[in-house]
Amino acid sequence: MNTTASVIAVCKKSEPGIPKLQADSILLLEDLGVEGDYHAGKFVRHRYLAKKDPTRPNIRQVLIIDTTILSYLSGLGMDLQPGWMGENIILDGISVMNLSLGTRLEIGEALVEIAEIRNPCYQLDDMQVGVLEAVKSSGPSPDKRNAGMLARVLRGGKVQPADLVSIKSKPDG
Repeated sequence: MNTTASVIAVCKKSEPGIPKLQADSILLLEDLGVEGDYHAGKFVRHRYLAKKDPTRPNIRQVLIIDTTILSYLSGLGMDLQPGWMGENIILDGISVMNLSLGTRLEIGEALVEIAEIRNPCYQLDDMQVGVLEAVKSSGPSPDKRNAGMLARVLRGGKVQPADLVSIKSKPDG
């Protein structure tokens, strides 16, 4: 697996739902998420999870996908644009679904830690019919999801297209 990659696109949206809007840059805020993004905050912002427990700490601060996911979907005839999967960051040169939970990535000025495999939801089919089923059962993660990884921000900073990304540590050292 490559240990370096680059940022292809960054996205955010202040309201819930997709698509997120492509931006020139985003600012990751330590232990909060993407400045101006609906999912930023100390407590979980995912509507379903917040309804169950609004005091749950937010470890779902940044959604990261990569170009292998988009290429897979393109091969199925699905042409998705940046933000259509609800992602904040698209990477090239590394498969995020092959990263272990706890892996730390330096992205531009920021440092994030992979916290959770994203559980895709029905909203993906609002962007293009069939996306949800395609990413639910086709990935390299142990449960076969292929919809990105959620991360928490350990060190804030600006992130923009062409920024380098490096794996800083893995859970096994």
